[in-house]
Amino acid sequence: MADFAPIAGKPLALAEDLHLVLAPNPSPMTYLGTNTYILGRDTLAIIDPGPDDPNHLAAVEAAIAGRPVSHILLTHSHLDHSPLAATLRDRLAAPTYAFGDSRAGRSAVMQQLAEEGLAGGGEGIDHRFSPDRALRDGDVLSGAWGEITALHTPGHIGNHLCYVWNDAIFTGDHVMGWASSLVSPPDGDLSDFMASCTKLQGHDARIYYPGHGAPVMQPAARLAWLIAHRKTREMQIISTLTEKPATPAQITSAVYHDLAHGLAQAAERNVFAHLVDLYTRGIVSAAPQLATGATFALRE
Repeated sequence: MADFAPIAGKPLALAEDLHLVLAPNPSPMTYLGTNTYILGRDTLAIIDPGPDDPNHLAAVEAAIAGRPVSHILLTHSHLDHSPLAATLRDRLAAPTYAFGDSRAGRSAVMQQLAEEGLAGGGEGIDHRFSPDRALRDGDVLSGAWGEITALHTPGHIGNHLCYVWNDAIFTGDHVMGWASSLVSPPDGDLSDFMASCTKLQGHDARIYYPGHGAPVMQPAARLAWLIAHRKTREMQIISTLTEKPATPAQITSAVYHDLAHGLAQAAERNVFAHLVDLYTRGIVSAAPQLATGATFALRE
């Protein structure tokens, strides 16, 4: 969508019964800011309330304009998506829905890394978030705005959901048009991310509405690009390790060039996510143990 130019706080009509309210939180990780979606005409549903910001709260309430809200849906519990949910729930008397709290859906290897002390990086985890009602893969919600089907799509974070609505999918931070999704262990898992991409390929959609940036007008092509991008990065990492064993920091320096300011840590976490995936597949070893400071080598 070439003319996508939302103004923070001002509702933008995207389709019949669908509006976007952009949060005022632009950054290298959030692009223009978080997209809060409002579905419906008389009775509403909200997807991703956004950060705990009084200006954004006022803008969302103004867009609601006193209409009842039946559902508050979360794609995931990063600090740029979920903190406003509790406030809106209390003000609107509407329950919150998500896959679970910020530890829900975490893979076994990521649970192990977390227990060993690895902390999250990137957008920040909303540790206080817990939904009123937990959704599982395939659950269907109904309202005046139609039907929404929840798809569990871990990868960016274990509790990530996408939502199918008519011929559209709200993809949160899993698929965006402006950048590839951050996968930052122990919350993000690349093996899960790739499986979730394949899962989305099984759902024919006309358009994706992401958590940041413009609608994705060619979903199939974007998914194919994301998968190819990750496979290319994997090949670059393996090529680097072909020369000699290396740490995630050393590999990052070798495979990333001209990184934008403030994205070095995210890039290193993405590399580490690839290394964890390669480790679990038996392609690389880690010494002395699997960790961000480990030295990785190709297995013979």
